[in-house]
Amino acid sequence: MREKVKQLEADLLNVPQVDCPIRHYFSPGMYAREITIPAGTVLVGAVHRMDNIAVLSSGRLLLVTDTGTVEISAPHTVHCRAGCKNAAYAIETAVWTNFLPNPTDEKDVDRLVEIYTESKASDLIGGSTNPQLVANRAAERVEA
Repeated sequence: MREKVKQLEADLLNVPQVDCPIRHYFSPGMYAREITIPAGTVLVGAVHRMDNIAVLSSGRLLLVTDTGTVEISAPHTVHCRAGCKNAAYAIETAVWTNFLPNPTDEKDVDRLVEIYTESKASDLIGGSTNPQLVANRAAERVEA
């Protein structure tokens, strides 16, 4: 399934990037990363280095995981396994939050991305080196 999700991610390079606001929350020993996914958006997640808990607090998603595709509605809690590359389609605008341990109380969100995922912050949604954003900018230059 991971290879299929990677192919989906490559296919998404050809469509405009959607703004998915991200918020960060900190509590002693804990970090939460919340993303709002607008209805109609296809999203491919980063590969996490460790298991974590995710909560869909509002909306509905079609979630693609290693075990298949499932429709989930809020409220819904998911165990996200390390090493998995998941994708989602927002049937309704959705709010998704990953909860991760933060024993050092790190507050640098770019550093946290590198600690918890196989990505760099700049490669994720909105980041300056995000492959989809880079491809969109290149297409705009060709059209101009």
